[in-house]
Order: sequence, then structure tokens, then C-alpha cells
Amino acid sequence: MNQSKIQELKNIAKQIRKDILEMITAAGSGHPGGSLSAADIMVALYFHKMKHNPEKPDWPDRDRFVLSKGHACPALYSCLARSGYFPVSKLKTLRKLGSCLQGHPERDRCNGIEASTGPLGQGLSFANGIALAGKLDKKDYKVYVMLGDGEVQEGNIWEAAMASSHYKLDNVIAILDHNRLQIDGEVSKVKNIEPIDEKFKAFGWHVITIDGHDFNQIIDTLEQADKIKNKPTMLIANTIKGKGVKCMENKAEWHGKAPSENELNVCLQELAQYG
Repeated sequence: MNQSKIQELKNIAKQIRKDILEMITAAGSGHPGGSLSAADIMVALYFHKMKHNPEKPDWPDRDRFVLSKGHACPALYSCLARSGYFPVSKLKTLRKLGSCLQGHPERDRCNGIEASTGPLGQGLSFANGIALAGKLDKKDYKVYVMLGDGEVQEGNIWEAAMASSHYKLDNVIAILDHNRLQIDGEVSKVKNIEPIDEKFKAFGWHVITIDGHDFNQIIDTLEQADKIKNKPTMLIANTIKGKGVKCMENKAEWHGKAPSENELNVCLQELAQYG
């Protein structure tokens, strides 16, 4: 990968993180930790990998992105705005009455949102449906779906994982935002999911483990996933909750808490030093 392109993606990701912090602070509520951990992966998808067109959001041949961990929607909204789906100025309306940018994504309220998500565990099933439709329609689009590691404690994730494998959905690429923290603390203490790589392999998936903040690795593995045939791919992305903001990193209390204005200033100062 060209290093100038990598630097461009890093710069975009830094802006996305700034947007996340500012919009959640303006809203007075939201989920900064998991939005920040997922930012680099979403940037790689929207600004490098996926086929999509903001001027034609319903283009039939587009790649699809399903944010199953819907509470991380500030990262998604920022990527959509910075891609041109709607004005950046709308980001400050997050969670406001009447805004199209609610606390979880709603498909019919905003261009670029593929699925209404929020109840955890449903996004992979939804992605399977889109992928099956693509197979039936002889389309070559990919369906990318992001899961949270607390989310994969849900039983319906594993029903969906069996279906992905059973129907040989090689157009499904799931990405696990593996930051190891959920709202109640450490995933391993709430309900341990390890060894998560072996579990998905046992369900018939091709599994790759990566550093979810290394753009070279993210992009290389997304390219590898294109070559996998007759089985779905799971990218286990090892990430840091709150990545880029030292006072938030690896702290479960920032799962669902908005910064105050004073805390925002500290966060932005720390983010300025990031990367």
C-alpha cells in the first residue's frame, strides 16, 4: 500500500475521531469508547475498500456495510458525512429530536445507512439476507458487517454464523471489533468468548486476526478476503476501546458516557498528539 495513501487514511481517521468526540459531547449522551475503537476499520472501508457512491446511495451494485454494534453509530455517521452522503454540519444534531442521526442507525432516516440496528446480535443475520439476495441476483457486491465482542455473547450471532457457512456466503466479511470491554467491564469476566478465532473456524469460517488500528494490515486482509471462496470470512480486529484519546483508552466507563465540555478539551488535546 502506498504510504501517502496510508497517511491520508490516518488523517481522515483523526478527523473522524474528532467528530465522534464533538458530536457526543454536543448530544450529552452516546458511546465514545466503541466508536473510537472502530474508527480505523470504518475509514478503511469507506475511504478505500468499498464500492459506494454518495450521489447514488441505492446503487444496486454497491458494497454494503452493516453496523451490527449500532451504538458505535457516531463513527458511521462521521464516515458517511465525510464521504458526502449528507452535510458535515448535521453531525452536531446527533440524538436531537427530529434528527436523522439517532442514537442507533435507522435505515429510512438517512442516506447511506443499510440497516436499522441497536438490539445486539441481529446484524449478521441481516447481512446474510443481503448476501443471499446478492447471490440470487448474480451480483458481486460484498457485505461487510461489524460486530462487537460483547455482542458475540448473543446466541443469535451463532445461529447466523452457521447460516453464513451453510450457504457458503463468501460475499460476507464480518469484522469483530475486539476491544475486550463492554458496558459491564471486561468481556472475559462478563461472559468469556475465547478462543473466539477457533469458535468461528469451527463454524466453518475463514478467520484472520489483525491489528485493527494498522491500516496496512486492515487493507491487506480485506484484499485477502476477496479471494476466499465458498465460505465467509471473519476478521478479528484487535483494538483498543477509546483509541486515540489516552484518558479514554481501555476504560469501560467510557462505553456509554459523554464527555463534559472540559473533558472534551482534554480529549481533543490528547487526540492532537495521536498518530
